[in-house]
Amino acid sequence: MNAMPRAISPANTPIKIGLVNNMGDAALLATERQFTRLIEPAAHEIDVHVRLFYLPEIARGDAAQTHLQGGYEPIEALPHAGLDALIVTGCEPVQPNLMDEPYWPSLVRLIDWAKDNTISTIWSCLAAHAAVLHLDGIERQRLPRKLAGVCEFDRVSDHPLLRGVKEPVHVPHSRLNGLSSSDLARRGYELLTQSADSDVDAFVKQYKSLFVFLQGHPEYEPDSLYREYRRDMTRFLNGQQDTCPALPDNYFDRKTNLLFSAFGKAARAERTPALVRHFPALEKVRLSRADWAASSSRLFSNWIFHIAEAKARQAHLAHEHVIV
Repeated sequence: MNAMPRAISPANTPIKIGLVNNMGDAALLATERQFTRLIEPAAHEIDVHVRLFYLPEIARGDAAQTHLQGGYEPIEALPHAGLDALIVTGCEPVQPNLMDEPYWPSLVRLIDWAKDNTISTIWSCLAAHAAVLHLDGIERQRLPRKLAGVCEFDRVSDHPLLRGVKEPVHVPHSRLNGLSSSDLARRGYELLTQSADSDVDAFVKQYKSLFVFLQGHPEYEPDSLYREYRRDMTRFLNGQQDTCPALPDNYFDRKTNLLFSAFGKAARAERTPALVRHFPALEKVRLSRADWAASSSRLFSNWIFHIAEAKARQAHLAHEHVIV
C-alpha cells in the first residue's frame, strides 16, 4: 500500500476524545482535570480536542449540576459529536450489584454504542468492571481488603500500547473489588500488565473499537491517594465505614508512614469526628519514590497515536477510493 499523504498522516490528523465523567461531586472537577492534564502532554504534536459528557441518572448536588451545565453534554449527544474515542470513568457504587445502579441501562447503551462507533475506548476502574460484566458476564470479586497504593506490575504483552513503557510499571490503585485474570483470559481478553500474585492492572479486547480496560488510576495526581486516605479516615471517624483504613502501600515515605500509623492507632482508640482536625496536613507529608507519571504519559501517548493512526488510515483509504 502506498504511504499516506502528508495531509492525512497521524501527526496531521486531529482527533476528538469524549470524557464521560461519572465521578461523584467531590471528585468531579479533579477527575476532569486529571484526565485533561494527562492527555495534553501525551498528545505531543497531535491535535486533540476533549469534549465532556455525563450520565443524567447520577445524582448531583447544586454546585456539581451547575458545573455540568456549564461545560458538559448528556450522553444522548454522543452520536452527533463526531468523536473518535472515549474515556469513561467509574463512580463510587451505591448498590452491591452493578446492574441495580440507576444509571445501568444508560451505561449499557453507552458500551454498545462505543463498540461500533469509536476507534478506541478506555474504561476506567468501576467502568471497566461494568463493561466486562455487560460484555461477557464477568463479575468482579470482593478483595480481602481495599487495594490502595502504588502497585508494581510486569508487562505480560507486547501490545503497541505498551511501547516504551518501562518495568516495573507503577500504577496507583484504589478499589475494593477486582477481576480474575483467568476469567478474562478465557473470554478472549489480552492482559497487558499483571502482578506476581495474578492481580490484573490493564487489559484489552478488540471489537470494531479497541476497548482498553484500566483497573488502576494512571491519571491520579501525586496527592490523590493522600486525599482518598483522608476521606476514608474521615468516614471511619464519622461512623460511615466500619474499619479503619490501612495506609496506602508504597506511597508515603518511612517517616510519614510512622506519622500516619500513630494517627491510625489514636483513631482506633478514640473514634470521634473531632480527631480529623489532627490528621497530618499535606505539607507535612512526603511521598515515596514510586512515580507513575512517566509510564502513564507513555501509555496515553501510545493510545492517542493509535487513534490518530487509525483515523489517518481510514482517511487514506477513502482518499484512494476517490482517486480510483
